[in-house]
Amino acid sequence: MSKKTRKKSGTVAARKKTAAKAPAKRPALKTGQSPAAKSSKGAKKSSAGRLPPNLSKTSTAAQSNRKAGYAPAEGAKAPAFQLPRDGGTTVSLKDYSGRKLVLFFYPRADTPGCTKEAIDFTRLSDSFTAAGTAVVGVSGDPLKAQEAFRNKHQLSVPLASDEKHEMLEAYGAWGEKSMYGRKFEGVLRSTVLIGADGRIIKIWRNVRVDGHADEVLAAARSV
Repeated sequence: MSKKTRKKSGTVAARKKTAAKAPAKRPALKTGQSPAAKSSKGAKKSSAGRLPPNLSKTSTAAQSNRKAGYAPAEGAKAPAFQLPRDGGTTVSLKDYSGRKLVLFFYPRADTPGCTKEAIDFTRLSDSFTAAGTAVVGVSGDPLKAQEAFRNKHQLSVPLASDEKHEMLEAYGAWGEKSMYGRKFEGVLRSTVLIGADGRIIKIWRNVRVDGHADEVLAAARSV
């Protein structure tokens, strides 16, 4: 090996040795940002990346209430609400001030159980009126679906739409459900009877559709 070749090889080896000893280059910090702040930001980003995609922004208490099937107690003041309804108008609790009110919450318009329930309440609408009681159906369906549901089955009871689920949650009618081993959140079939004084008289949970409207009518007549 020539003297020139030996000198060149020695230079390359020296450069590799120097590079191995050199500290790793740190990422540049933004102006005014401390290393601790950057580390904290990176940790938060990593943690956020591990959150389930369907995590809601509601409070822990609200999530627990839904899982537990929370509902205001009988005797409590009914939560106020105002929702769009079929026909393009709105419906609110104050519209029925001084009258008894039945709110029946159903999972989905034009499904078998919900159809039978809505038809039963429509069938008894005159009897509810005679008992001084109004009836309103509520689900998370959009107005277009509610109106198609009404027209298809000639329903006479108002159908309100709560797509944001805020009123449904307030009445304990939104929570965790299970079907074929799969858990998900949705409308819990339930009914609430509100007195003329605005307080809840009776709550029906886990409603079975057969005979339910007749049972609610009997309760409305008794108060």
